[in-house]
Amino acid sequence: MKPAPLITVLDDTPEIRSILTDGLEQAGFRVRSFGRAAEFEQACKTISPDACIIDLGLPDSDGLALVHRFASQSDTPILIISGRSRTQDKIVGLELGADDYIIKPFELEEVIARLRVILRRTNAEATKSEPSIVRFGGWTADLNLLQLKNDAGETQSLTFAENEILKMFLASPNRLIKREQILDYLGSRADDAYDRSIDVKVSRLRTKLGDDAQNARIIKTVYGAGYIFIAEASAG
Repeated sequence: MKPAPLITVLDDTPEIRSILTDGLEQAGFRVRSFGRAAEFEQACKTISPDACIIDLGLPDSDGLALVHRFASQSDTPILIISGRSRTQDKIVGLELGADDYIIKPFELEEVIARLRVILRRTNAEATKSEPSIVRFGGWTADLNLLQLKNDAGETQSLTFAENEILKMFLASPNRLIKREQILDYLGSRADDAYDRSIDVKVSRLRTKLGDDAQNARIIKTVYGAGYIFIAEASAG
């Protein structure tokens, strides 16, 4: 029998760690909680969480730097839960590699719902019939490894959200994909901050592909509407 998903919780406030741990365990998850970034990073050398919850206000590390570092080294989805409520804070967190962002004080039910959306997408990967290796625009994408490789052999790692957006583009080439469709696909709420976060994620993906927004070869922006994937793609 497959074990329950493992969630790591990093927050320096004991009460919040306790609320999240108890609530997640009652919802059927396994949980490891940490009060310091150093403990979290050391533990992640030996465990493989299915998703991570990370607070940005940490006593021994810059939370955003930690998110960026962890996202660049792992394809584990990251959910930020933070008291930083400015739109800019959300966008920076998402830009640095987080897959979702919840503001404190939070509703436990929302945390659980968002985690389930993330894990549902992750678990669905093994059963999808689409090709996992796709070539386009001078790149080879390995959608299982969340990795890009160009013709010179240089590689780029993708975050979970970037990989999901790329798969969406590859499944619907030469068709307009609206921001709202991407929001629905990623399971995010369609508020102003998250609408802008889609632009951030696509921009980050475009940067990794070396694609110029003003002279697009791969992802064309249709201002006020969405995006069109214009590169020719082939399996294998």
